[in-house]
Amino acid sequence: MHEEYLWAPWRAAYILGKKEKGCIFCNRIKRNEDRRDYIVFRGNKVFAILNRYPYNSGHTLVVPNRHVASLERLTRQEAEEFFELTRLTVRVIKKVLNPHSLNVGMNLGRGSGAGVPGHLHMHIVPRWNGDTNYMPVIGKTRVVSFALENTYRILKRGFDALCPERKSQPKRS
Repeated sequence: MHEEYLWAPWRAAYILGKKEKGCIFCNRIKRNEDRRDYIVFRGNKVFAILNRYPYNSGHTLVVPNRHVASLERLTRQEAEEFFELTRLTVRVIKKVLNPHSLNVGMNLGRGSGAGVPGHLHMHIVPRWNGDTNYMPVIGKTRVVSFALENTYRILKRGFDALCPERKSQPKRS
């Protein structure tokens, strides 16, 4: 086994697990199974989804609906909604999870560490003082304090409370 897997066994499910066909984000947006897929908000051109392999509890991604790999290829409307949903997601996370700070950013291309380089996405990671500790280094254990299902419920309620005029429900065909 590769030594990285030994050092970071919490990644094994992602790295060694079966890979689905196609783009994970395109697959999720088409399915209309928001609870199962952890989609906490759907806009007109973008959506917010929990990271299934989070760096921290509440790690959320803002993703364009359209399969697009780079910022410069977003339309003006997509870019505006992308940034507005990023702002809204930060607001919701601050309100419902009360982190001490946040990491917000993108990895543009495989060389920068993008796990899904073909589909642009923004990472919003809540941080708490002391959340980087000895466990991953010495204990070879990754600690995520909330189950994804709990985090989904909390964030979904937060989005719905801040956007009552437009509950973040999937579009029905």
